[in-house]
Amino acid sequence: MALISPIFFALMFGAYDLGYYFMSEHIVVQAVRDGARYASRRAFSEYTCSTASSDVTTKTQTLVRTGTLAGTTGRLNGWTDNSTVTITVTCDTSGAYQGVYNGVTTGVPVITVSADVPYGSLFKSFGLGSSLHLKAESKVSVMGV
Repeated sequence: MALISPIFFALMFGAYDLGYYFMSEHIVVQAVRDGARYASRRAFSEYTCSTASSDVTTKTQTLVRTGTLAGTTGRLNGWTDNSTVTITVTCDTSGAYQGVYNGVTTGVPVITVSADVPYGSLFKSFGLGSSLHLKAESKVSVMGV
């Protein structure tokens, strides 16, 4: 028992932390998708081919990090900084557009929301997993209101 217990506990806690890592990664991916979906439904007037308005940027970052527009508590323990969420805008100028894009001549804004969140390992006090990051990205065409 004295020989097997340390190996058993290392495997047990390692599996637990690995599960927590995958759950945290899923939360970040879902948060980025929520943010991209929210930003894509804002008005066309809030975008140029290179930037989004400061209101869109601030609210999208808050939504990604907290899950609400007015939230203060992060979706993950230790996710306290909105600057971990990046919003970039490009324009798709590939051709003629129809539907909600009918008449658009300068290109359709495409928003990319990405996050780079430090992973808060369950065992970081022991020096394990302290340098890991959770990364996710979602890209959506702006559809307007």
